[in-house]
Amino acid sequence: MKTGCVILACTLLAAASSGSKTGLSVKPPCRSGFSQNFYTVIVPRVVLHGQNILRVKFEDCQHSREVGFVSSDPNFSVRPDGAVYAEQEFANLSEPVQFMVTARELFDPHIWETTVKLAPAGHPHPLPLTKVSIEEMLSRVLDSQPRVIKFPRKHQRSSYGNGLRRQKRDWVIPPINVPENSRGPFPHMLVRIRSDQDKDVGIRYSITGAGADQPPSGIYNIDPISGNMFVTQPLDREERASFHLRAHAVDMNGNQVENPIDLYIYVIDMNDNRPEFKNQVYNGSVAEGSKPGSSVMQVTASDSDDSTTANGMVRYRILSQTPHSPIPNMFTINSETGDIVTVAAGLDREKVSQYTIIVQATDMEGNLNFGLSNTATALISITDINDNPPELTVRTFSGEVPENKVNVVVANLTVVDRDQPHSPNWNAVYRIVSGDPSGHFTIRTNPVTNEGMLTVVKSVDFEMNRAFMLTVVVSNQAHLASGIQSSLQSTAGVTISVQDVNEPPVFPVNPKMIRFEEGVPAGTTLTVFSAQDPDHFVHQIVRYSKLSDPANWLKINRTNGQITTMALLDRESMYVKNNIYEATFLAFDNGSPQASGTGTLQIYLNDVNDNPPVLIPQEAQVCQRARPNSRINITASDADADPNVGPFGFELPSFPPSLRRNWTITRLSGNHAQLRLRIPYLEAGVYEIPITVSDSGNPQLSNRSLIRIKVCPCDDNGDCSATGAVAAAGLGTGAIIAILICIIVLLSMVLLFVVWMKRREKEKQAKPLLIDPEDDVRDNILKYDEEGGGEEDQDYDLSQLQQPESLDHIINKPVGVRRVDERPVIPESQFPVRPSLPHPGDIGDFIHDGLRAADNDPTAPPYDSLLVFDYEGNGSTAGSVSSLNSTSSGDQDYDYLNDWGPRFKKLADLYGGGDDD
Repeated sequence: MKTGCVILACTLLAAASSGSKTGLSVKPPCRSGFSQNFYTVIVPRVVLHGQNILRVKFEDCQHSREVGFVSSDPNFSVRPDGAVYAEQEFANLSEPVQFMVTARELFDPHIWETTVKLAPAGHPHPLPLTKVSIEEMLSRVLDSQPRVIKFPRKHQRSSYGNGLRRQKRDWVIPPINVPENSRGPFPHMLVRIRSDQDKDVGIRYSITGAGADQPPSGIYNIDPISGNMFVTQPLDREERASFHLRAHAVDMNGNQVENPIDLYIYVIDMNDNRPEFKNQVYNGSVAEGSKPGSSVMQVTASDSDDSTTANGMVRYRILSQTPHSPIPNMFTINSETGDIVTVAAGLDREKVSQYTIIVQATDMEGNLNFGLSNTATALISITDINDNPPELTVRTFSGEVPENKVNVVVANLTVVDRDQPHSPNWNAVYRIVSGDPSGHFTIRTNPVTNEGMLTVVKSVDFEMNRAFMLTVVVSNQAHLASGIQSSLQSTAGVTISVQDVNEPPVFPVNPKMIRFEEGVPAGTTLTVFSAQDPDHFVHQIVRYSKLSDPANWLKINRTNGQITTMALLDRESMYVKNNIYEATFLAFDNGSPQASGTGTLQIYLNDVNDNPPVLIPQEAQVCQRARPNSRINITASDADADPNVGPFGFELPSFPPSLRRNWTITRLSGNHAQLRLRIPYLEAGVYEIPITVSDSGNPQLSNRSLIRIKVCPCDDNGDCSATGAVAAAGLGTGAIIAILICIIVLLSMVLLFVVWMKRREKEKQAKPLLIDPEDDVRDNILKYDEEGGGEEDQDYDLSQLQQPESLDHIINKPVGVRRVDERPVIPESQFPVRPSLPHPGDIGDFIHDGLRAADNDPTAPPYDSLLVFDYEGNGSTAGSVSSLNSTSSGDQDYDYLNDWGPRFKKLADLYGGGDDD
């Protein structure tokens, strides 16, 4: 295999951006990079070959690394120490020259760049570095440089031994720099890839990696025969800053001829993005009176360009301040961090409450000639501090208040405070420091107006104090700021005059309690319940009246207030609660207006033994045969109080003798006793047992109470049976027989009523055809039918017999009303055939039903029209009745017409052959 030497035969593609790489940064303290982003040197018009022009300084934080420098202009080179020199002699340098110096550490793909501008001495207008000039320069540089990269040669074995021959170290292939936003034309050639074996065999070149055959694919391609590598479209560093491709060389059979080489392509940043603020409006605040250097706020802008170059390095400055009070430059901004601080004293919220500042952010490290800018607004609010003490508007306030009034506003204390309203620095707090030792007054703050409302909280008495002289001090909820003293106007005096009013009489002791034994008779004087008039300076007369006396036991003397009884005082009355009876009295004066006061008299009634004890229950029930549970527990109660109550004594009277013979009573406790049968059997019935019960009072009171006891037979459970209960109720045999007779009579009456109803129903079915003559109040002859005298002499409208063309008036007719001369709209029912000799009641019902239907039909024709009482339908099998000859047969019996009532009597006489014939 033929070997070739490893040659690096190209000068890297160079480009310059509008900003340069830099190592300057606030953080961290050490960062690799050039000391400056832009070098400008004035050079003579004649530059000799090899002449040093300037030295670029590179800071290497890792001192052990090797740094290589490359110039983008082939006419200038950079020595390892950073010295820039001319590769050829320039006899007459007339135009400025600008190129880029790139630094790259060994085995590190990262690169640093700086821009060098050589201006010939005496040139009147140095050209500014703009994006267009850079692109034009890069285009010229790209077109002028050789761009050939050869594959490195392989190591060969020594012909003198088995060891490898020592070769010179391979060159490290520097990265390929491509400027972003290039204008083309495209595709644009970058480099040429060559193998030194292309003279012996046919070589085919290819590239792989992101940007070639991997997404984003198609950005780079290579001519497989010539090895020329192209970029096919403009690049955007903000989308992708670098590409890593691999170049391959194979023969015509696809066999690898050279080892793949790595190609690093870096997109050179250009200043094509303006700084962008995170917010268009920033809000900050600073307290008024702040010292210079006080922090206010921070604004932040970001630039999408490379932050390691000047393109992405943003600097801030303040363009304007509104208003210009007290000076136009009250604030400054840190150009690198965006922190806004105060630079002068004199911030006063009461004069200027807010400042508006326009902040500008510029890239290219703030270079206004080359950099791009953007602005934002900073609103700085001056926060309030309590630097203005509240001041009362006058030195003396006055007011007046009626005596005995509370929660009355006497005076409004007005105050002025220039601090922010409705804040702790503005809210006033009032204090009374003197003149009110008894605490009659307080001052509440009106939350809206900040005024002090002097209010009476404890009633004042004109007879005690006719006027008050108060001293009031006002302050804020918040303490005054440091160095601010209270104003003399924060203290004022308040004069309050007390107005005399007619006060109501007052009972000295209210309520007043007195003690008496119950049973005090009417007319007894209990006490004098008098009131005093507090108006000492006016002589007034006091009168009395009764306001409340629930039992109407008392009366009061109108003049002197003497209380006298009108009825007996009873402790056991429902109006006495816990031995106390209360009555309320009214005392009023003759002032103008009249005033009145009330007093309560409480009478404590001591108990006396005036109520005998009583027994409960009043009724009981026992079995007629003595059982263990046939006992009655009785309880004694007394309306009096201790000691006039129990223990009680219980005793059965000695007369009649049978009482003690049949019954016995035993005391169980002080209030309870037990009554039971003494004998084993007692006839059923109701017995009234007298029991004498006595209390323990002095004198002792006794009472004879009757207990009604029902003695009855009991079942096995000890309960009275039904029969026994009746017997026990006191009903004798006669009473029981009377009850049974009443029940029988009641049942007989019910049976007679049922029989009468049945008979009435039968009579109704056999009722006469028409009403009785005595019930008939008319003398008219009623015609129930008219058949006429023959077909030839009839003028009737036979259309009434025909089926109507429309049935709407029939269908819409109310339910229950139907004329019998209309054709039914429902299927015709099959009526049963009447017997040849119908029942008179059946015919009468038929005629009445027809009359009722005709009378209740609102659409019926006039009363003298033809009425058809039945409709048989079309196609009747019966022949015309008009064709029948009227014949008389002597054998026909018409006597049944006499049964049809008086209205058919004439007809019966005509056909029956009566006396009228």
